[in-house]
Amino acid sequence: MEIKINVDDVAYKVDLSKPIDISTTIYGHEKTPNAWYVPHPKIEPVVMGDFIGKVTEGSSTNFFNIHFNPHAHGTHTECIGHITEEFYSINNCLKEFHFLAELITVKPEEIGEDLVITKAILEEKMQYFKEAIIIRTLPNTAEKLNKQYSNTNPAYLTEEAALFLRKKQIKHLLIDLPSVDKEKDEGKLVAHKAFWNFEGERRLDATITEFIYVPTEVKDGLFFMNLQIASFENDASPSKPILYKIKL
Repeated sequence: MEIKINVDDVAYKVDLSKPIDISTTIYGHEKTPNAWYVPHPKIEPVVMGDFIGKVTEGSSTNFFNIHFNPHAHGTHTECIGHITEEFYSINNCLKEFHFLAELITVKPEEIGEDLVITKAILEEKMQYFKEAIIIRTLPNTAEKLNKQYSNTNPAYLTEEAALFLRKKQIKHLLIDLPSVDKEKDEGKLVAHKAFWNFEGERRLDATITEFIYVPTEVKDGLFFMNLQIASFENDASPSKPILYKIKL
């Protein structure tokens, strides 16, 4: 199925029959990509007396509870409520779901013991400056689908890099890391705060999506993106960003 969309007086052709899913999966065990020192997710049947909510245990249905943390387990999209005293829900902040998105691949710079995505790296790679940016980091191995990130000091964005994205009016930032900030930063969260303009007119409609995975065979460039979330009244939700190749 092909559709045509018009954005800023430019017509794009999109093939909806070839979606590219860049989300990671939440399993009920250690295969789930994980961070922030929390246990693995659990997906278990409801047990009430003699009732076990599992067909193989004699139930008529599979009836499972899921216990997980959206920030620690798999692909998730978060709003400014992640860092505010005031309550903001991703379910209310994200009201549009289709965007033009640019995919770039970057090699973080080694600075001391850290791997850092700088403003200079983004300036060199970005070409389109649309509503959304998708950042794929090198090396891009399939290990990201199941990686356990706690106490590994993953790569992160500098404050200057996040500020650059905000000034370029990027509303939706997607990255294949557990956070845009340094793992142990004493709670400063400088990249989150810069991107959301925490100290100024806060960008309530801007989002950060973490823990994505973009297969290597998907080439950098411009895509049509559908950013899907679940309707949680929470600062973050599991999400499923889907990309579609476009033609001018």
